[in-house]
Amino acid sequence: MPQQKERVPCGWTTGETNTAGENDPRVLLSSDSKSEDAFEFSFETLRTNVFRTRFTSKSHPLPPHPSAPPMKADLDGVKLSVSSPTATTKNIEIGEVLIKLDWTESSPLLSVAYTESKDSPILQDLPFRGYAVDGPGVAHYTRYNRDTLHVGLGEKAAPMDLSGRKFEISATDSFGYDVYRTDPLYKNIPLLINATPSGCVATFSTSHTRGLYSIGSEMDGMWGRYKVYRQDYGGLEEYTIVGRTLKDIVRTYAELVGFPLLVPRWAFGYLSGGMKYSMLDDPPASEALLELARKMKEHDIPCSAYQMSSGYTVAETEPKTRNVFTWNRHRFADPEGWIAEYHKLGMRLIANVKPYVLASHPEYEKLKAANAFFTDPSTKQPGVARLWSAGGGESGEGGHIDFTSEAGFQWWYEGVKKLRQQGIDCIWNDNNEYVVTDDSWECALTLPSLREIPEALREIPEALRERPQIGLWGRSMHTELHGRASHDALVDADPDGRPFVLTRGATAGTMRYACSSWSGDNTTSWASMRGSTALGLNAGVSLLHCYGHDIGGFEGPQPSPELLVRWVQLGVYSPRFAINCFKTLKENSVGDVIEPWMHPGATHLVRRAIKRRYALIPYIYSAMIDSHRAATPPQRWIGWGCEADPEVWRRPLTDGETQYWFGDAMVVGGVFEPGATQVKVYLPKKGGDGEDGGYVNMNAPYQYLKAGEWATVDAAWHGAGIAVMAKVGAAIPTGRDVQVLSPGEKDNVAGLPLDDLRAVEIFPPQAGSSSGDGWYETTWHEDDGVSPVARNRISSYTISYSATEDAVKVKFSRDEDSGFTAPWRTLVVVLPVGDVREVQGADGRAVSDLGRDELGRRRFELS
Repeated sequence: MPQQKERVPCGWTTGETNTAGENDPRVLLSSDSKSEDAFEFSFETLRTNVFRTRFTSKSHPLPPHPSAPPMKADLDGVKLSVSSPTATTKNIEIGEVLIKLDWTESSPLLSVAYTESKDSPILQDLPFRGYAVDGPGVAHYTRYNRDTLHVGLGEKAAPMDLSGRKFEISATDSFGYDVYRTDPLYKNIPLLINATPSGCVATFSTSHTRGLYSIGSEMDGMWGRYKVYRQDYGGLEEYTIVGRTLKDIVRTYAELVGFPLLVPRWAFGYLSGGMKYSMLDDPPASEALLELARKMKEHDIPCSAYQMSSGYTVAETEPKTRNVFTWNRHRFADPEGWIAEYHKLGMRLIANVKPYVLASHPEYEKLKAANAFFTDPSTKQPGVARLWSAGGGESGEGGHIDFTSEAGFQWWYEGVKKLRQQGIDCIWNDNNEYVVTDDSWECALTLPSLREIPEALREIPEALRERPQIGLWGRSMHTELHGRASHDALVDADPDGRPFVLTRGATAGTMRYACSSWSGDNTTSWASMRGSTALGLNAGVSLLHCYGHDIGGFEGPQPSPELLVRWVQLGVYSPRFAINCFKTLKENSVGDVIEPWMHPGATHLVRRAIKRRYALIPYIYSAMIDSHRAATPPQRWIGWGCEADPEVWRRPLTDGETQYWFGDAMVVGGVFEPGATQVKVYLPKKGGDGEDGGYVNMNAPYQYLKAGEWATVDAAWHGAGIAVMAKVGAAIPTGRDVQVLSPGEKDNVAGLPLDDLRAVEIFPPQAGSSSGDGWYETTWHEDDGVSPVARNRISSYTISYSATEDAVKVKFSRDEDSGFTAPWRTLVVVLPVGDVREVQGADGRAVSDLGRDELGRRRFELS
């Protein structure tokens, strides 16, 4: 166990600099002034539902580079009530929230409750121990709300509910991890949300340092059941966010740390990968990769990009190590020419780059002389780390780039910029968890005011310059700055394009620069596929929205035909769809890849699922625009929006492993065991005045199902596939089932078809249903798919419909006042299988019967 040196500062008094009067919703306290290292405690009301706590001293400063910029108070026009029942208490009532702060005893005691249940706080500090000093770090103890849901922390082992467990707040290269046991994984995001049917509360620390979160996994006869966040270094800056629902919490959290970035539209297609191809010498990797792209076309499997693993950087001569920003000229004799050929085959390239340099790298000595690495204080030389260098398990000595170093940041920026100028489309920041074994290594802290460098690194106080240790600043800070360096280089190299940075490691701040992430090097198994859903749901509430998994498993045995098909069927309904692997087990040929056609008898099923993915891109992309504008995760827990349904608060639904919402319209239920021909799915109900018209099974036998009930539906892997249910009253915009040219793309070297077809699958109430009298309305969003955010224009399209016994009446409107005009001019309305009603234009619009499609669905075109 780590050494524990815990003490609780006491003797709290109102701070001398406290100008907040009795009617001010702020409190500043100081601990016993006799101490040489007196602590300060502050509590600030920033919004009607956002509060900030700081617990610091000279020895325990605020996070020197917080993962979120300080939020400024905005209480103009807000009605609040402040009272001080005693000289050592303060009550603040703001909106629906009641805050109580009591510093009578040895530790400040914060309590947060809703006014209608003020005697049952949703968050309460642990009396006598709430805020403690623990050696060079701090600890924050709160009461543990038993039998409630805890989610977040970015990316943690399944199940989704984190209650009763303990997690490291850190990140590592967890190759081939166990999705149910391994901790930590790849992300350091200390955001914990406690959700209940009556309301939610989140706590978020802005520190990049390592720590631990115990969520009711500890208890003590005297202290009872508690949660504790232990931070290894520095003082505490923590935000408390209150909301009625998870949607409220996530939206407010985005206002603090930044909304998810827009992702290029093409990136929601199939992304291929596999380390084997770029490692080949005979045939050269460039030829093997061109052949891969040609095979995609031969098998009629659309593919939008290839994730180019780091084999392209392996040196041609001994030692054959990976040297970032170099090209192996045997494998890629003409990088620019090869990139151009790849683009002609319709595939973009995502280049893998790693933020470390082996000692054999041709520029290692130059970077060493420029102070681009961390400094080991025991030797006064660059810190030497053992780093992955070539094949599986091979390693060498070298150093991580210190992104607080002017030379290090600039070298990385220039390297990425050159790759983009050579034609590489996107950057893949990999192996960026900063697995450093010594917290005493020192940062350079010389980063100048380059393009929009964070304020915290522009003018560093002298006291912090004297404490440059990576432990205090946080190794994860470099994951964030790594993202920034890659992002800024892409922007400057191509100001007319939307930057795409894929990152494996992440902090809360990293996602202001990287638009996509995934769950890292998972394994091939049915259990791994099942647990991945829980990881995705926690990632979603943590603002990792363009997130997915390596379908089929990165490490482990090759998937059976059934497992591969099931995983592809599930992956189609996730924000990011990628197949990438590197097999090392003896039963494989080392480096084996997963190819969509690897099981000929199942290729038609894989093709059908991938084509469905492409058809759904308008729906998925609209959900991602909602993510960017409103922070709504595209993939979310089945209880999202259905908090009044008591069933969603029970296991197995709180495990988050077997089903979820995908966008607003679809409930998806996977199949996680071989041989299964049916799947059991719960169909949540809104409750209250919500719409509970039920659901439509989108696969055979296409039945209508009631809300608020468990349903068992057919799901044979070679037949219907996994369970996909559409909400009655929903509408799903679709397009072509192949890769298309985004409207904003100027060049079409691959001869892609235009995005000039738009259909909407609607799900009216069953004929004769009593719920068919009302109107249902859905709005989706589109843009040109590639423009940077500053120049982007988003248009909206709305379809409304009402059903009778004999007909479905439809209205449609397009709002293109933004300046973006969609390339499609007519809309095709598609009814569910078995619905024989006519579609009629309710707004005088002409309607043409187009007959039935390959599934037998009736189609009607609105002029």
